[in-house]
Amino acid sequence: MPVRRAVIGQIIPAIISQMIALIYNLADTYFVGLLDDPGQLAAITITASPFLFLTALSNLFGVGGASALSRALGRKKQDKATEISAISFWGGLLCALLYGLIMLIFAHPILRLCGAKEATFDAACGYVRGTILIGGAGTVLKTLLANLVRAEGAASKASFGVSFGGLLNLVLDPIFVLPQFLGLGAVGAGAATAISNFAAAVYFLIYILRSKTTLLSISPKHLRRAKEHLGTILSVGFPSALQLGLTVVGIAAQSHFVSAYSTEAIAGLGITKKLDQLPLYFSIGVANGLMPFLGYNFASGNQERRSQAFRFGAFISCGFSVLCLIVYETFAPFLVGIFIKDAVTLQYSSVFLRSMVTAMPMMALCYPLIIQFQAMGKVKEALVCSLLRKGVLDIPFLFLMDSLFPLYGCMWVQPIVDTISLIAALLLYSRVQKQMTNNT
Repeated sequence: MPVRRAVIGQIIPAIISQMIALIYNLADTYFVGLLDDPGQLAAITITASPFLFLTALSNLFGVGGASALSRALGRKKQDKATEISAISFWGGLLCALLYGLIMLIFAHPILRLCGAKEATFDAACGYVRGTILIGGAGTVLKTLLANLVRAEGAASKASFGVSFGGLLNLVLDPIFVLPQFLGLGAVGAGAATAISNFAAAVYFLIYILRSKTTLLSISPKHLRRAKEHLGTILSVGFPSALQLGLTVVGIAAQSHFVSAYSTEAIAGLGITKKLDQLPLYFSIGVANGLMPFLGYNFASGNQERRSQAFRFGAFISCGFSVLCLIVYETFAPFLVGIFIKDAVTLQYSSVFLRSMVTAMPMMALCYPLIIQFQAMGKVKEALVCSLLRKGVLDIPFLFLMDSLFPLYGCMWVQPIVDTISLIAALLLYSRVQKQMTNNT
């Protein structure tokens, strides 16, 4: 199949599933925003960091497992691919349960650290109870299994599973959140998210158990080969998990800085972060769709085809982010007004959005580059890029920018960090390409 057609066939289902995931993430903010209560909206913003850590756990075994699985298929080792899928599943489930236990014990100090105040604390605790303590395992397994199914080549099945969970959340959110129904506010949004993620995870489990064509397995008997595969899975998944883990720290730090100003400011940040996710999720969809294609061709020795696919995918990712940049800069007040009518919150959000969205074109190239390194098994390069994007630079810059430009300086940290990260990623990719050329 021609490269562009093959890439589009892989990334379109992945993008669709990410867009559905984005819609149901936006749904929490939208329906809670209809209450016109900045305190309820701020509670969801504060809990974004601990909830996002579930995605870091799913990426540890989902991205790592998907990369190892696609390379095993590229080498025609189907039995290894089956073993890798089972080890990834049980590893992700165990980590989700352990994280739920940690949050059960330390939820109060963690939420305080994220910026929860008296006005937002009860709602934040209720949201965490639903999304992490009850729904954490479903959230991790949904994303993890989608990655494994996509790595095997069943991109449409992966897209359907994620989309099914997202659409269910859209149905449940108004029922749980709005006063004319159950009226549980932010707490209800957490319950709706937990139910929908569990439903998506159950769909993937049924597919794996009943499909006659899949090589994937969740049988515990394959765990006896864990020692053979676990190092490969974790070494590739760790940079992706670390990046998201450090994103958690970065978002928590930003929320903590902004919470020192006002509840309306933290609510405005929450709306901005949700709108900011459109180009982000699109780029993640492109990267996730590319990974099995890149890994398979790298393992089979077809480097020209891999390189062409990467360039085309990066072009699509960057092009969409530039379009978002133009639209957001032009229509920021209108877009923010979809979520809340409170004048002070709306003013904060508009300024925040126009600042933060300038990072998107750089981010849109960073993600495919990191995925490229992971697909090739280039652990060191992926790790360096992940650390630069989140963890090494953003927190020091938060202190600097907030001291220079109180509150609003925090919004310029990500554009600065992503620019530096992109330059580093391009230099590393150029070095890898030269090494491969010399070796041939």
